[in-house]
Amino acid sequence: MVGNSFGHRFRITTFGESHGPAMGVVIDGCPAGLFLKPSHIQEALDRRRPGQSNLTTARKEKDQVEILSGVFEDKTLGSPITLLIRNQDARSEDYNHLKEVYRPSHADYTYLKKYGHRDPRGGGRASARETACRVAAGAVAKQILEHLNINVYAFTHQIGQVFLEDTTIDYSSIEQHPTRCPNSSVAEDMQQAIESAKSEGDSLGGIVECHITGLPVGLGQPVFHRFEADLAFAMLSINATKSFEVGSGIAGTKMKGSEHNDPFVIEKDKLATTTNFSGGVQGGITNGMPVTFKVGFKPTATIQKPQQSIDQQGENVIVEGKGRHDPCVIPRAVPIVEAMANLVTVDHILLAQSDTIEQIGLKQ
Repeated sequence: MVGNSFGHRFRITTFGESHGPAMGVVIDGCPAGLFLKPSHIQEALDRRRPGQSNLTTARKEKDQVEILSGVFEDKTLGSPITLLIRNQDARSEDYNHLKEVYRPSHADYTYLKKYGHRDPRGGGRASARETACRVAAGAVAKQILEHLNINVYAFTHQIGQVFLEDTTIDYSSIEQHPTRCPNSSVAEDMQQAIESAKSEGDSLGGIVECHITGLPVGLGQPVFHRFEADLAFAMLSINATKSFEVGSGIAGTKMKGSEHNDPFVIEKDKLATTTNFSGGVQGGITNGMPVTFKVGFKPTATIQKPQQSIDQQGENVIVEGKGRHDPCVIPRAVPIVEAMANLVTVDHILLAQSDTIEQIGLKQ
């Protein structure tokens, strides 16, 4: 399994399984001298951790982070940073009846066929528990972005058939409701939709929207590491993702060029555009406008309703969902999307430092 690392200059490698002793991440490429305390990371993990409301899984994990290397006296050393998160509330017995069963829309079948051996406890390496490692690493990246006045704001745009129509977002309202929708009225409707699906033993999907503000012009490495391409790669690596749209996204395909083009203007002595259908990226390079994108997530695959499937012997079986699972992943996906956006942005900031000979200290 060679797909456990992400990034170029700011590179992370995650490890661990859902019901193993611990999860963790190694960060390579973090500059030395960054002020970093466990509380910076813990705040992000607390937003993602399970059991935080009746809209999430009942699994109770404190997700207390331990910094094992790369930091001394609250400053990074420039060496690899190792972060550990111990699993404390796994109930592996909940999965005994599924050891030889292929659960619908899970990775049981594909992992077994690819590797010939798998960990059935909570999905093992395929579990979304792995995203705790990403959130921890993203919190480190966030400390760098804060020094540069770059902010990443993710929020719930849609759950099931309930969606946010607001074009102006009050970012300070995102954490005021467990759905993480910044509109209180829409948030209540979203909560009711989740609770209704949960009471039926079912689940819902939805969309997380994200805005990156304060970006300089010039991030992105054409042609294969365009800024939005790396964002798409990052977001679609998150469990349960099914779509990625930047700027106008699919809606832009229905517009005319005269409607979709973003006219340039001068605002406050800076070049800007009157609209932002490009989503802050042109030619794969950030243009100084906010980068905006949406990530679509499927409904949680584990539901409490009986489902038809087969086992490893090819026999028909009825799968009954047990264990503890989110009836909708969207509220806890918000900090995960933010974390991956943090990682992509810091990686591209470091990559951009070698774009010209002047940036690396050479003169012609």
